[in-house]
Amino acid sequence: MDKQLTKAEEQFMQVLWEIEEGSVQDIIDKLPNPKPAYNTVSTIIRILETKDFVAHKSKGRGYIYFPLIKKTDYSNQSLQKLVDGYFDGSFKSLVSFFVKKNDVDINELETILESINTKKTEK
Repeated sequence: MDKQLTKAEEQFMQVLWEIEEGSVQDIIDKLPNPKPAYNTVSTIIRILETKDFVAHKSKGRGYIYFPLIKKTDYSNQSLQKLVDGYFDGSFKSLVSFFVKKNDVDINELETILESINTKKTEK
């Protein structure tokens, strides 16, 4: 998987990841106001199918859509593209950027490092 999603596609994927499966109307119901038109959502869902992010199964006269890609897999790919594209592939540069720009205090940084070290020892 090396495909990127548009902002609208990603919004619909977020809904599908949350509800796990649903009709076009189920997706619309979960979207914030103002809600997009049914045909708009239907078209974007079909685009997501062509990109192999979504599949469907028949239910009555309609379809139930479900994600083919896990949210964590897409998040990891997106984060890696961000690190590669803006931080020369350096996760250290990414973290340094956020520490400088977001005024992260030392306690938060220690908590993050503890979490990383715990994950490393679990592997």
